[in-house]
Amino acid sequence: MNRDRYDLPLTTTSGRAAAHYRDGVDCMLSAWHGAEDAFDRAIAEDPSFALAHIGRARLHQLNMEGGKARAMAAQARELAAGATPREKSHVEIMAAVIESKPKVAVTAAEAHLDEYPRDAQVLSILLGAFGLYAFSGRPDHDAAKLAICERHARHYGDDWWFVSYLGWSHTEAGNLSTGRALSERAMELRSANANAAHGLSHAMFEQGDMDAGRSFLSQWMPAHDRQSFLHGHLAWHVALTALDAGDLDGALAIYEQHIKPAGRPYPPLNIFTDGASLLWRLSLAGQTGLEPHWRDVAAYGEKYFPQAGAHFADVHFALATAMTGSDALNIRLAQLEARDADGKLMPGRAAIDLCRGIWAFAEGDNAGAIRLLEPALADLARIGGSHAQRELWEDTLIVAYLRAGQGDKAARCISARLDRRPSARDEAWSRQAERNQRN
Repeated sequence: MNRDRYDLPLTTTSGRAAAHYRDGVDCMLSAWHGAEDAFDRAIAEDPSFALAHIGRARLHQLNMEGGKARAMAAQARELAAGATPREKSHVEIMAAVIESKPKVAVTAAEAHLDEYPRDAQVLSILLGAFGLYAFSGRPDHDAAKLAICERHARHYGDDWWFVSYLGWSHTEAGNLSTGRALSERAMELRSANANAAHGLSHAMFEQGDMDAGRSFLSQWMPAHDRQSFLHGHLAWHVALTALDAGDLDGALAIYEQHIKPAGRPYPPLNIFTDGASLLWRLSLAGQTGLEPHWRDVAAYGEKYFPQAGAHFADVHFALATAMTGSDALNIRLAQLEARDADGKLMPGRAAIDLCRGIWAFAEGDNAGAIRLLEPALADLARIGGSHAQRELWEDTLIVAYLRAGQGDKAARCISARLDRRPSARDEAWSRQAERNQRN
């Protein structure tokens, strides 16, 4: 019987289809270009291969091609009737994700992994900054990701994909030395692995080793296909190192060359959140002339995220629409309030208060921004994403403190961050806070 790379049986009589499927899964797990073509070839070799169909459906979903994703998921369900129990369960879990049933998917995935711990694709959907745990609304998702990795670690050993995510999970849980060492090990095991490069970039960022992060990515990225869906986000990481060094023009050039929404081949959630967050950071740092970029990003957000519901997109929607003065933010806040009233807003009030705090800040109401952002930061983890992504709201609060003449509060916030990691930007803000207090 044909098997996947983790020695799990595949219901296909075609060795070529199985080989293409293994290639597709490896591309997905390494965030490498080529998964779509690999799954398409697997389906061409064996049109009845359920797992190839659900793998392709998942890629359609990531690219926000909802109709295609749901149609292929439905087809995979039909084809799985003749597959093994493991494959049937795998298809159902992936279909639940595609059909926007995250709670069903999480419960089913956890049970599935107890029986089939080496089903790496199922484990993968729980992990990462955009995984089911991160977007569950729970405040302890970083700990949950590490816990499930450790629970199943004995089944993976030195597997390149697993070591990648174990390392990143340690990093996001605050175990920076362990996370960096594991991420470096994952890169040794497979250098053509954007997920490992991503995890290592986070470890370097969290340790304040900005020079190492920039050097690593500058050397590694030229070999990374620009069609791969993490390429733009890795460029965003390079831009963060430029911002920390005070190179605003360099960071803006990276935005214009790699991130701004102009026919990029990356998932819309990456394009939108990376673009809005980098422009906001540039604005906080004093960069001017960003208005055309803000209009582009706001239009992109309204096109791909026209309704409230994807809460990580919603809080970034607030960044773009607050800066363009669009009425769309009023409409989005009303939608968020309605979802909160119905108990459907997973991060709860935190998402709403973050949006309102951003709006107040953009309007020059620093006292209002402080009033809204201070309590919301306690629940900041509930919006998902990574530490590096969520830091934007803390940055905004610090600048609001400084502009409101509350240098003592800014100094305390900055001091806590500097205890965590060195940062040229935070050191500059610390000096500004000291001047603020003296005056």
